[in-house]
Amino acid sequence: MPHCHRAILRVVLTASLWASFIATTAAEALPQPSASATPVAAFPAVFGAGEAPGSNLVAFKRWTAVLERLIHETPAYDEPCTLQFRGRCIVAEWRQLVHSLQGRARRERIDAVNAFFNRQPYIVDPVNWGAADYWASPLQFLARSGDCEDYAVAKYVTLRQLGLSAAELRIVVLDDLNLGIAHAVLVVADGDRLLVLDNQIPQVVDARRVLHYRAIYSINEDRWWLHRGK
Repeated sequence: MPHCHRAILRVVLTASLWASFIATTAAEALPQPSASATPVAAFPAVFGAGEAPGSNLVAFKRWTAVLERLIHETPAYDEPCTLQFRGRCIVAEWRQLVHSLQGRARRERIDAVNAFFNRQPYIVDPVNWGAADYWASPLQFLARSGDCEDYAVAKYVTLRQLGLSAAELRIVVLDDLNLGIAHAVLVVADGDRLLVLDNQIPQVVDARRVLHYRAIYSINEDRWWLHRGK
């Protein structure tokens, strides 16, 4: 079963992470909330853990680098066959997916995005990028595939494009207690529960059914949360 190694995905959580938010232009590549947007309910507990919020993303350099890369990659969305994966116009397939899901039921969008990216093969960063830990943008992931956080990032960006708000989404870095390794998934708030989009599980599942994950931290384009206990 593919997974991410314990040595990667860790962030050294220092006192500087509790400083005030430093804005980044990276968010310009993703949809922005309107003034009339409906307030989002409180986010359900992430795998049953408590959380302490932080708003300074400066220490999460791999994640902010992905957000910044989105700005420069967006024009390539309109040139779908300039990027291929194993002979397929993979960006064209991605953009067709996004187009086909516009206006569909929320759960249908979530399930379809999870299934689309989960079909990509799993490739560890040292093999793919020659680095211990690299967070790929969706275009990079579609061109070269990737590991756990790359699936989560691609799903996050796609669901944002399909109308879900940042407040509904988090990438969660966690400990897989069964395997004793670090892992990353995307979670989506769904009323009083969380839906888990995991490259290790074919279908979207309720977080309450996943008992072997312990959250370390979660993040979206606006904030991050440190998780403690369960």
